[in-house]
This record gives sequence, C-alpha cells and structure tokens, in this order.
Amino acid sequence: MAAAAAAVSGAKRTLRAELKQRLRAIGAEERLRQSRLLTQKVIAHTQYQKSKRISIFLSMQDEIETEEIIKDIFQQGKTCFIPRYQFQSNHMDMVKLTSPEEISSLPKTSWNIHQPGEDEAREEALSTGGLDLIFMPGLGFDKQGHRLGRGRGYYDAYLKRCARQHGKPYTMALAFKEQICSQVPVDENDMKVDEVLYEDPSAS
Repeated sequence: MAAAAAAVSGAKRTLRAELKQRLRAIGAEERLRQSRLLTQKVIAHTQYQKSKRISIFLSMQDEIETEEIIKDIFQQGKTCFIPRYQFQSNHMDMVKLTSPEEISSLPKTSWNIHQPGEDEAREEALSTGGLDLIFMPGLGFDKQGHRLGRGRGYYDAYLKRCARQHGKPYTMALAFKEQICSQVPVDENDMKVDEVLYEDPSAS
C-alpha cells in the first residue's frame, strides 16, 4: 500500500512540474482567447443556467480568467460564492460575494488572490443551503474527470463536506487545452469532477 501511495505522489509531483511549465508557456493573449471561449461555453451550459447557487474561484495568473463568468452570475440574479482558504490547514469555506466590483477591494493572500479576511463575517454556502454548482480550478485534468490540484486538498475536503451536508454539487473544471492530460494519477482522496470544459478542437 505504502509503495503504491508513494508511486502516486511521485507521479503527481512530476506531472505538476510539467504542467506548471506548460502553463508558463501560454501567452497573455492566448490565455484571454481560451478564457473568452470557455466563458461562452459556460453561459450556454444548461447545468449553469439551472444553477442558482454557484461557487467560483478568483483566477491566478495561470488559470482560466473567471471575471466575465462572475459578472454573468450577478447579471442572471444567481448567488455567487468564492473560496476563503485557511493557509495553515486544508480548510476552505465558500463565502458569499456581494458584487463583482467588491473583488478588487478584498485583501490579497500570499498567493496574490483576493479573498475576504478570515475574521470577516460572511455567509458560508453550506450553512445556508449548499451549492448547485462548483467551478473547479486545478493544474491538470484528464477526460475521465480526474483532477490534479496544487497538492493541498482544499477542494477534495470541501466536496466531502458538501456531500455530508447537502449532497454533492455538480462540479465543472475550467481548463486550458494545455492542461488536458492522457491520464492523471489519483489516490482514494481525490474527487472526480463531473465535467471538464476546455477548447476541444476535435469537437468543433
């Protein structure tokens, strides 16, 4: 068992390094082009249209830009939640965002992303009815829905909490086509995503 677990974590480390390199090679214009394309895919998606309570990540430099999706969530009158990470653990809450404009005024974390301060009282999604849809970040994905995160386990732990309290929300990953792998190494704690959205040249 221990040998198998060590092999998986070694394979993850290697793949993480390779994906970070691939992501660094994506230019700013290409990042925006793929982000716009995925924004259109999301807005047209029936799962998104029927969801009322949605959690979405605020993008880091090497992630699909979610700003336009966030604006649409508010335009459609849906409720928007964003991650609040606790850096000393793998605990994360999804807390309510009041408007897209509010983002730039939130404090920045050591990862250089905005999030509400830990001592600030905010509505947490699981305490007020759960979530219908979670947009998932990640470093790599395969077509079977396996996800390679950054290694802290925030989303895996949160999805388990969701399942215990309200039932599992629909999970949708937003990925650059460069993040799609033939196979992502996984262990028993890794939760699959329901769907990976990316630009698929073979589908058009």
